[in-house]
Amino acid sequence: MQRRKLLAMLGAATAASPMLWPLAARAQQRPMPVIGFLNSQSPDAYADRLRTFRQGLKAAGFVEGENVAIEYRWAENQIERLPELAADLVRRRVSVMVSVGSPASAAAVKSTKTIPIVFTVPEDPVRLGLVASLARPGGNATGVNFFAVELAAKRMELLRELVPAATRIAVLLNPAEDTIAAANLREAEMAARAMGLQIRVLNASSSGEIDAAFATFAQSRPDAIFISSGPFFTNRRVQLAHQATRHAIPAIHASREYAEAGGLMSYGASTGDAHRQAGVYAGRILKGAKPADLPVVQASKFELVINAQTARMLGLTVPHKLLAVADEVIE
Repeated sequence: MQRRKLLAMLGAATAASPMLWPLAARAQQRPMPVIGFLNSQSPDAYADRLRTFRQGLKAAGFVEGENVAIEYRWAENQIERLPELAADLVRRRVSVMVSVGSPASAAAVKSTKTIPIVFTVPEDPVRLGLVASLARPGGNATGVNFFAVELAAKRMELLRELVPAATRIAVLLNPAEDTIAAANLREAEMAARAMGLQIRVLNASSSGEIDAAFATFAQSRPDAIFISSGPFFTNRRVQLAHQATRHAIPAIHASREYAEAGGLMSYGASTGDAHRQAGVYAGRILKGAKPADLPVVQASKFELVINAQTARMLGLTVPHKLLAVADEVIE
């Protein structure tokens, strides 16, 4: 009888004291969820966008290192590595995969039909085959379209406003990003025809080829340059800005990072806002939401950024009309 009382007392003491919980009970605690972050670029050029992505996660209730872990996979501009990097995240059994850009998102969607995917892409994800429709994605993927490609025609118009006497426009594409390049060229050609402009297309898929393209521009002297959107050129924005200034050729770009790096002018959706929304969606999925039930977010915040210092270096007078509508003028 006394033995039974002693055992009962010990059991009550164990239940009352967390320090005495058995290891088996602690092992039943839920492990920290893991986000797989797949990107075709390199981390050194991505600090600002990662910050806004983490802001979105925090808004959804998740903080990296506290209640969520992030496994990063960077292709370092080697697009052919993306399928294996995506497969590695699948083997890691991440809770959700976040893919940045069209090539990374295509690799992510091909790698799994079960792991939820949140993408950020610069063009129509339906045309890319990532979702069935914008309102009802229908599968294991959803995300954000920030319209870099769809705004190509608008960028061509802004370039003409900046250089009204322009008749010959050079278009720089990266053929390695085939879907992005094809879409940019299609939109740029349509806009050029409507404005009576002649265009000449040059390709560049490496740093050396960018230098070679600008050496060609130095000889042919186009009136202005239209730089295609895409992760490779974004990663090379300092080089592109330097070459355009060095050869005194006005250029327009797809996002504000270019103008901040010394590029003349940019027009596009806020990539920071797109990454913040991707973070929010990743957090909602971690809480149990299904990608099929989350409509694709269409970017609604667009930015015209003009680098006035670069304009002065090029000997350009920016029309007052453009200055008046610019979201930011960098002095």
